[in-house]
Amino acid sequence: MMPEPLSKTERYQLLEIARQAIVLSVTGSPLPPLNLAGLPPALQEAGAAFVTLTKAGELRGCVGALEAYQPLAEDVQEHAAAAAISDFRFYPVQPEEVPHLHIEISRLTQPVPLAYSLPGELPGLLHPGIDGVLIREGVHRATFLPQVWENLPDPADFLNHLCRKMGAPAAYWRRNMLQVSTYRVEMFEEGKAGLQAGD
Repeated sequence: MMPEPLSKTERYQLLEIARQAIVLSVTGSPLPPLNLAGLPPALQEAGAAFVTLTKAGELRGCVGALEAYQPLAEDVQEHAAAAAISDFRFYPVQPEEVPHLHIEISRLTQPVPLAYSLPGELPGLLHPGIDGVLIREGVHRATFLPQVWENLPDPADFLNHLCRKMGAPAAYWRRNMLQVSTYRVEMFEEGKAGLQAGD
């Protein structure tokens, strides 16, 4: 279940934390300890988030946690820095790129296991545009945030790409029973509803 939505102020604070973390990380500076006591309770509570960076509309980095293990503010700080310099799919963000980055934060609910009996049932159990989906087999796993449905609206195609992300063949889900979980997100970004970090 999604917790109470964050206020506009709380969202703005997280975007500020994320942008500061990016600025520091790309210059090799350490991230400062956050003054959690000075933040709203919702940002002090354990939370899981993904931070997505885009540049000119193209993905530039995306890193996050699927389960809460630290205060939400610290989770955003850690994953903003990681999205900038530690996403293995991209070379590290350079300082001159930072002003051109767009930040999106997704606050996740706890993943819930999805029960199914036959592989062919799986596409019909997903909610396009709503569900984030996590698949696992042994030590291998992969996830897509709900935003990915915008580019992959067909559930079968969505699962094909998710299997490839896990390192398996595209049709792997059709022949094998995977551990599947779904989650929801509260997504917010710079430039929407007046939220603009770095002003």
